[in-house]
Parts: sequence; C-alpha cells; structure tokens
Amino acid sequence: MNQRSIVSSALASVLALGLASPAAAQDKKAKEKCYGIAKAGQNDCGNRAGTHTCAGQSKVDMSLNDWKYVPKGTCKALKGKTAEELDAPAEPKKDAKS
Repeated sequence: MNQRSIVSSALASVLALGLASPAAAQDKKAKEKCYGIAKAGQNDCGNRAGTHTCAGQSKVDMSLNDWKYVPKGTCKALKGKTAEELDAPAEPKKDAKS
C-alpha cells in the first residue's frame, strides 16, 4: 500500500465514525431501559444491584434488577418499570375505611 491509500483509508474511517456516532446517539434517545421484562440470560447490560455488569447474565426471569432496551413509551405496555418508576418513593397505601 502506498502512503496515499493509507491516508485515504484513515480519512474514510474517521468520517464514517463521525457519521455513525450521531445515529447511535439518536437511536439511544428513542429507547429506554425497561426493568422487569428480561428473561434469564436475555438482559441488555448490567443490573441495578451491581451483581453483574454484562448482557446475558441475568439468572431470573422478569427481575426488577435487570433491563432491556425498548422503544420509548412501551415499557408500561410490556408490564415493566422504568428507572424513574423504580426510584420514586412508594405511595402510602390508602385505608379502605377512610
């Protein structure tokens, strides 16, 4: 390979990476983490408890510690919970006699 083709290849790689990054960021914005819907071994990444840090390491079906990426706004329909819902303080239960 001559120096010209090496430079051309390097430049093409840099440009391709620059164009791919906004697409990846845009795709991530259109998705959200949904907890409690992943089957054992099918989670997307680490869990809330910190007992593992990689995809596919969940041991239990539908654990609220493990998550999958889903299209934004679909988590509730899948009977899952978002991180915000899990972090929200629990509402006090209303007494039936009141």
